[in-house]
Amino acid sequence: MRPELRQGQILTPRMIQSMEILQLPLQKLEERIEQELQNNPVLELSEGEDEPEFIADAAESKVAERSEDEKSLVVKENGDGADDFDRLTKLSEYLENEEFSTNGNFRQTSSYDGERDKKLDAMNNTAARGMTLQEHLLGQWAFVECAKPVRKAGEAIINFIDAEGYFRADLEQVIKDSKTPLTIPDLQEALRLVQTLEPSGIGARNLRECLLLQLAALENDPDSSDGHDFDLERSLITEHLKDLEMNRYPQISKKLGRPMEELKAAVHRLSRLRPYPGKEIGGEDSPSITPDAIIWYDEENDRYEIEMANDPAPNLFISGMYRKMLKNRGCDKKTREFLANNVRNARWLIESIEQRKSTITRVIRAVVDAQREFFDKGPEFLRPLPMILVADQLGIHVATVSRAVSEKWIQTPRGVFPLRRFFSGGTQSAEGEEMSWDAVKEKLKAIIENEDKQNPLNDDDIVAKLKEQGIELARRTVAKYRKILNIATARQRREF
Repeated sequence: MRPELRQGQILTPRMIQSMEILQLPLQKLEERIEQELQNNPVLELSEGEDEPEFIADAAESKVAERSEDEKSLVVKENGDGADDFDRLTKLSEYLENEEFSTNGNFRQTSSYDGERDKKLDAMNNTAARGMTLQEHLLGQWAFVECAKPVRKAGEAIINFIDAEGYFRADLEQVIKDSKTPLTIPDLQEALRLVQTLEPSGIGARNLRECLLLQLAALENDPDSSDGHDFDLERSLITEHLKDLEMNRYPQISKKLGRPMEELKAAVHRLSRLRPYPGKEIGGEDSPSITPDAIIWYDEENDRYEIEMANDPAPNLFISGMYRKMLKNRGCDKKTREFLANNVRNARWLIESIEQRKSTITRVIRAVVDAQREFFDKGPEFLRPLPMILVADQLGIHVATVSRAVSEKWIQTPRGVFPLRRFFSGGTQSAEGEEMSWDAVKEKLKAIIENEDKQNPLNDDDIVAKLKEQGIELARRTVAKYRKILNIATARQRREF
């Protein structure tokens, strides 16, 4: 063992916290701030927009902020008492609205002390949990008339129906996993009855059965059966489902002996059926997106400006009362150490949030300046923008840029986009123009949208069309981009 000097990079807990706050999306940042407000007594959040510079005494501040109705009742001896009686009238009206009973007992009322309970507000503003598919089906199943063993079998089958509305398990598996004894005949009868529940098509074992169940429900409904050719539609589902997928209309027309127009009309009616009926009930709600910044165009300066949205940092401050206690030498030593530690944590949190705002703003400004043509002309003009280029321009590490754009969204005149979308590689056109891969995909999509639908372009034709625009891509690259964009093959896109 010997002493030696060496250089090393050590990340302190403060630096790690700063990087974590930079990477947090806006909603997660608000949750983090709420957690710090609960754990750190010296950290406070002002309700207004301006940051208070100093609050000397919180108790005095509350007294000063009381409304006229909340002040102590002092009857003036040298007055007519009109103001005092008005206050008493308001107080009596308030008590009458609190639902007091007349027999001396009173109902439970809220202990409102002039301040809103943030946790209670959050609970009240949270949407109630939606009904699940199983709960929806069990509610209907309770009214189905059947024998007790069939009812138990139906409940077991409903628990095996997946989120898409399909029953993909074997009856033997249901018997094996059930806590009550079940039989195959009871399960078969229960499955038949479950398939009559709403939404129609529920409990099917495959796509063909699902579509047939919905078609039967339409046929039994006089209001919905008008205009349907059920014999033709049932034949298309049972015998030619694969042919429809591969767009083989001439072969189907020849086999069924029906004209092309009738086939197209029948397929159009079948397109209204739902391949996944279970998704109509329950399911997970899509996560909400809150933009971190708003990009707007300033016509006077011909420039896109940036406005950070819902920034919580200006409303955070360190309580003036606790800062006054910290400076008071008469306080207990342990109390002062506790306050000093919490003040340091609060100050570091506020500085980290300010640093996050500054870094994200600088990154967005670099993106807006580099992608001006995208905002002016559209997605086809998106340029390649490596993160290393922005990092060198701002004088920060590329990992900082990556954290700054992670899970961040911006609202632009052309819609809401993830900030990471503007960072991508690209290619160079024949004229030497830099184009991102997303711009190439947009050009590919535009070529397919403008093609002759009765004679669609195959991948080789699309390669030739892109080459005419100065973009050289291999055929397999075109096929890959077409699949990413969920665009079918030329055979499947053809219209008859």
